[in-house]
Amino acid sequence: MSDSDHPVATSSITAQNGAQQLLDLLVEHGVDVIFGYPGGAVLPIYDALHQRQDIRHILVRHEQAAVHAAEGYARATGRPGIVLVTSGPGATNAVTGLVDALMDSIPIVCICGQVPSALIGNDAFQEADTTGITRPATKYNYLVKHGKDLAPIVREAFRVATTGRPGPVLIDLPKDISVGKIEAAPSRFDSRRRPYAPQTQPDPTAIREAVAMMKKARRPLFYTGGGVINAGPGASAALRELVRKTGFPVTSTLMGLGAVPTTDPHFLGMLGMHGSYEANLATHDCDLLIALGARFDDRVTGRVDAFSPGSLKIHADIDPSQINKIIRADHALIGDVGLTLQALNEMWEGGPNDLFQWWQKIDGWRAIDSFAFEQDMDPAAVIRPQHAIKRLYEATRKVKKDVYVSTEVGQHQMWAAQHFHFDAPNHWLTSGGLGTMGYGLPAAIGAQIAHPEGLVIDIAGEASILMNIQELGTMAQYDLPVKIFILNNRYMGMVRQWQELLHGSRYAHSYSEALPDFTRLAEAFHGKGVRATCVGELDEAIETMLTHKGSVVAEICVSPDENCFPMIPSGAAHNEMLLGPDRQTDAARITDEGMMLV
Repeated sequence: MSDSDHPVATSSITAQNGAQQLLDLLVEHGVDVIFGYPGGAVLPIYDALHQRQDIRHILVRHEQAAVHAAEGYARATGRPGIVLVTSGPGATNAVTGLVDALMDSIPIVCICGQVPSALIGNDAFQEADTTGITRPATKYNYLVKHGKDLAPIVREAFRVATTGRPGPVLIDLPKDISVGKIEAAPSRFDSRRRPYAPQTQPDPTAIREAVAMMKKARRPLFYTGGGVINAGPGASAALRELVRKTGFPVTSTLMGLGAVPTTDPHFLGMLGMHGSYEANLATHDCDLLIALGARFDDRVTGRVDAFSPGSLKIHADIDPSQINKIIRADHALIGDVGLTLQALNEMWEGGPNDLFQWWQKIDGWRAIDSFAFEQDMDPAAVIRPQHAIKRLYEATRKVKKDVYVSTEVGQHQMWAAQHFHFDAPNHWLTSGGLGTMGYGLPAAIGAQIAHPEGLVIDIAGEASILMNIQELGTMAQYDLPVKIFILNNRYMGMVRQWQELLHGSRYAHSYSEALPDFTRLAEAFHGKGVRATCVGELDEAIETMLTHKGSVVAEICVSPDENCFPMIPSGAAHNEMLLGPDRQTDAARITDEGMMLV
């Protein structure tokens, strides 16, 4: 932003109280939805909100859910999600959501009430050191100390949340400033405040050098992450164009799914702990790895010293602190990943590289079909969870609506990533970095608020859904037709899997003894409940769920001892994948040059 964008404009408009000015500032930034829960310290804001019609408030049942709902809204729209919570427990309840948004780079502006300024530090009723508690949980946070600072802080908060690497920003607002009269806000930014101006344009020389490296590669691979999604639809379009121009294969992290269509022949699927065989072997064997908006987290890298050992690495990211943080980069491209992709496209000349031998090897790995499974199709047979998601995906292909899928966290999350396919960005909503159980239901609510005509499905596990099950009340209050697809195996599935594989099948406290009747629970919250207990009941349950106009909880009873494969064991490398107890021989047959699997 140039200096001309920062003039201070004085105003003689009649003074407002802080709450009224806050809402005006939110509208100035295009806000029309807030997710929140009232309390004493924010009652002045709620009173001001009651007197206007241009901002819709969604009353959640828990502050953690407010942040997750705002995350779902932000991820489904590309706009910042707005949260309003009270002081003390309201703020502390929001922390999990804030950390989740921080790790997954989701733009959130959280407005938190605080006790009056004179009481801060006195252990007043519902007081907490919100600034101190949320400093490591946010990209940045503010304590408003003077009414004159409110407008510049709110404007800067939106800028910090949405530019550079996006993330959550918290504004701690004492009650006396909410009720106190303050002068009308200057019409534009105050140039005296410290500017926040991350580098967005990549260096042309660095782009030229990257293209030269790409031209020389014979076994290249694009490794894309959530940064491509966060950079907007233009970034995904530019990535698809670059893939077409270069002919390079492309893999994606969990957070990057949808940037390249699953149906694109260049797409190898997700990489990492539960990624595809071809994606992981290509990562291990490539000679040039181009990381785009990805941060090399441990679920992708596996054993760091064995990660893509023979490749040169180009790392493109808007956050300079990510470069060389985990994996050493041979070449860095600092800037907005969308602009970086656009620059690479402009600099690329000629057709695709000659990659015939590389693709021949990749096609051999693809022949393994690492996500394959066998389902007994006898109507009385137990449902395998992979089959349930596959049938759900196939059924949604017939629905003439945009489909948005959120998940909770666990085995069902990985199976959804493997068997539910996405052809566009911003339709896949999941908790990647923090792995927050209870994320999916409120995130689905946020997506449904953003897209009232869309089909929104939360693929859940019976353990995770109970973390924020109270949000069925939010769905009922606002008549939201969210569909909840519970894979019920009666276990904390991923915990049970690790206990089986690493702890001698000692299933300590991972089995749920007394689960609710989810169908009756749905009805108690004014929705519809359906259940499938065998293969013969599955398709009818899915059809009922998708055709019912209101909210539905579909409980799908699946095999309790199913493990999620493929899997890279903890501490292993990408060429040491487990495909499952019955599939290792076939994998070893195709794996060449002594790269044997565990």
